[in-house]
Amino acid sequence: MNAVEEKVQTPANMTAWSVLFAAWVLVTIATLGSLFFSEVMGVPVCVLCWYQRIAMYPLVLVLAIGLLPYDPGVLRYASALTLAGWLTATYHVLLVAGIIPASAQPCVQGIPCSETHVSLLGFLNIPTLSLLTFTALGVLLFFAYRMDSSRMESS
Repeated sequence: MNAVEEKVQTPANMTAWSVLFAAWVLVTIATLGSLFFSEVMGVPVCVLCWYQRIAMYPLVLVLAIGLLPYDPGVLRYASALTLAGWLTATYHVLLVAGIIPASAQPCVQGIPCSETHVSLLGFLNIPTLSLLTFTALGVLLFFAYRMDSSRMESS
């Protein structure tokens, strides 16, 4: 496939772009939300929350770079950050739930990782919101990859 054919917009290409755009919107909202909680509401940020932010914040730029022009190669980098964030968020949720003992938490000084300071609807705390966001992001990236793979196979 030459460079001219690669720039032709196909329905599969446009759908993959739309899914990638939805992923970018999701990470942008998550980034702004985390900044709102910490900077506006003054919610303290524990060590595990910082690790999740380290995985989330760069995705705003990484996914934006992959959108204009559409570059399916960005899915590889975004997936690695998403997996790292998802694993950290899963550990954090299990720690808050008490499944992982408090003695295994990395937050030994300062703000304990097992405490939650915000609860939406009575059950959605910040670690759970982070896990849901990384899960939704992983699903979106998977579908974008599948759409791009099917486009490459049909060429």
